[in-house]
Amino acid sequence: MAARSVILGIDLGTTSVKAALVETAPGDPSGFLVLASCARAARAEAAAQSAAAGPQGREQDVSRIIQALNECLAALPQQLLQEVCGIGVSGQMHGVMFWKTGQGCEWTEGGASPVFEPRAVSHLVTWQDGRCSSEFLASLPRPESHLSVASGFGCATIFWLSKNSPEFLKSYDAVGTIHDYVVAMLCGLPRSLMCDQNAASWGYFNTQSQSWNLEILRTSGFPIHLLPDIAEAGSLAGRTSRAWFGVPKGTRVGVALGDLQASVYSCMAQRTDAVLNISTSVQLATSMPPGFQPAQTPDPTAPVTYFPYFDRTYLAVAASLNGGNVLAAFVHMLVQWMADLGLEVEEPTVYSCMIQAAAQQRDTCLTITPTVWGERHLPDQLASVTRISSSDLSLGHVTRALCRGIVQNLHSMLPFQQLKEWGVERVIGSGSALSRNEVLKQEVQRAFPFPVSFGQDVDAAVGAALVMLRRNLNQKES
Repeated sequence: MAARSVILGIDLGTTSVKAALVETAPGDPSGFLVLASCARAARAEAAAQSAAAGPQGREQDVSRIIQALNECLAALPQQLLQEVCGIGVSGQMHGVMFWKTGQGCEWTEGGASPVFEPRAVSHLVTWQDGRCSSEFLASLPRPESHLSVASGFGCATIFWLSKNSPEFLKSYDAVGTIHDYVVAMLCGLPRSLMCDQNAASWGYFNTQSQSWNLEILRTSGFPIHLLPDIAEAGSLAGRTSRAWFGVPKGTRVGVALGDLQASVYSCMAQRTDAVLNISTSVQLATSMPPGFQPAQTPDPTAPVTYFPYFDRTYLAVAASLNGGNVLAAFVHMLVQWMADLGLEVEEPTVYSCMIQAAAQQRDTCLTITPTVWGERHLPDQLASVTRISSSDLSLGHVTRALCRGIVQNLHSMLPFQQLKEWGVERVIGSGSALSRNEVLKQEVQRAFPFPVSFGQDVDAAVGAALVMLRRNLNQKES
């Protein structure tokens, strides 16, 4: 191991890919320094969605995600990449993609060192996918887990494909999240490997026994041969099979983590902290005490769920499907309206103008419930606007009400009084939608009865690096 421990952290998000180079702070083993970081828009919405999935399908082009990852790494300092001694990876949970073992990518010479390009892979069916209707979900077997199953969860998607597109599944023999795929390609793994955090996000996984509900799935006709092997979050997946953007061959790679857990790991300094992440979606998370075990009966109507963290502990999480994607939908609507009126304007310009207008409009009586995509515990709920008056119709009023609505919707899922009862004393805000939106920050500070501080846009990438730095470097591979 090099005298200097530089770790590469990667986060494969829904709308962007981020990378960060991290090392231990001199003289402070618990501290860290971010040496360099980079973010690139994924722009990965698949041009041709699966016809069978209908308009509710949400798929991304894996090649575009990997292209954004390659652009990120190419932008990082080459000298620092050559000093990397470990790689940590996190990414968007719940989603599923398929690939053919041994043919999932092709390594090509890309300048200084090889890069890999996806080959025999499917689209990524994301957590936003809505092809599994309430009726379809009700037809599935009850999981032996404390977590229920929703549309966009990996196992629900595979169930849907096995019933509606069985021929599709015959083309592949490996599945995982997008970040599991990247780890498998980097290490040349013979089988897909997944940590308990991501397995729990798929459904039909028992966090106490650390195993899939194999008997339940088998008797229901689920293709269990596809399911990944399980590794503990924070363990090693293997070593890089080739040099990669200057990162040496044989560099240790951690098993891929959930982006929520990685963000929390980078932000939560004390057990009395809660972490609010607003990116494409929203999560409000706080740690439960050691020894806590959630009830093993899933409740699909519960707005708070318990996600596995590290060392068999849990996070209490209110996970809303409506966050930065709501603001993006609003911007897209405005741009489309203007196009219908014969005017052309770029979305970044609209976003900047509406945030500026809302910053000048400090309050509003307009009320927006922003659940455009419903919620997992209320899948059929739609958005609404109430208390409309002629004085509250400006762009500033509407944008202010929209930002407030995102925060208030979260409050309805996890009342802040409950956080107080759990001993929370501080909230740390993170995520791309929050980091670049001053109005959203104001609404967060206004709503929470705690001190609020804000992290960085690359918190999940940094968290993945820190897990590698603090937990993995002295372990042996799984």
